[in-house]
Amino acid sequence: MKAADIEKEIKNISSFCDEDYIKIIREVGFVCDLCGKCCTSEFNDHVFLLDDDAQKIIECTGREFLRPAPYFDLCDNLGRFYVMGYALKTKPNGDCIFFRNGRCEHYEIRPRICRIYPYMLHREPDDLGNFEFRQISGLDLHGLYHNEISEESCKVILKSVKEYESGFQRQKLEFIREIGRYFKENNLRNSQQMYDRMMREYNKGKAIEVNIFFLGNFEKEIISKQINNPE
Repeated sequence: MKAADIEKEIKNISSFCDEDYIKIIREVGFVCDLCGKCCTSEFNDHVFLLDDDAQKIIECTGREFLRPAPYFDLCDNLGRFYVMGYALKTKPNGDCIFFRNGRCEHYEIRPRICRIYPYMLHREPDDLGNFEFRQISGLDLHGLYHNEISEESCKVILKSVKEYESGFQRQKLEFIREIGRYFKENNLRNSQQMYDRMMREYNKGKAIEVNIFFLGNFEKEIISKQINNPE
């Protein structure tokens, strides 16, 4: 995606009609019942961290709970991967590393994506080019629905969702700009052929280099299937 397209997405998120969104929030009426299902691999694949979320977790727990976001964005012609941020580690069964005994072990510092679940703004336009609301997953399968949500709570949810979605797009924009600069400076290029080759090696257990975009710089990690999801 080009930088101009991301900038347009950020503007569209900001201008998404507050009244329409609040109406949807009221219709869904979601209230968490602490079932913990959204923390499991049954409902969610991974928890992507915006930089400030990652910083908070590092400050409170150290880096032991972080891993490179699992779907690598690019691979250069030398076989090194690049990804736009960190994610929370997962257990061998795919559940969130924070999920212990049916509860979030670090609930007070849970990432923003967890705080706004299941409310999201769809990042793909419809036929008219408008952004649409979506739920992440699991609606009517966990939690409580069709509850009365106060006007104040609706506004808090709305503000949080827009902040998260805009933050995600800004992080993507910074990543794309830094990749362009870094590749040009180091005479590198994006290679889909190398990406596919290295992913085959990775899936066989070979260690690979992943450069994680964090706070404006790339942090190098060497990972393997075994290292990526420790106990």
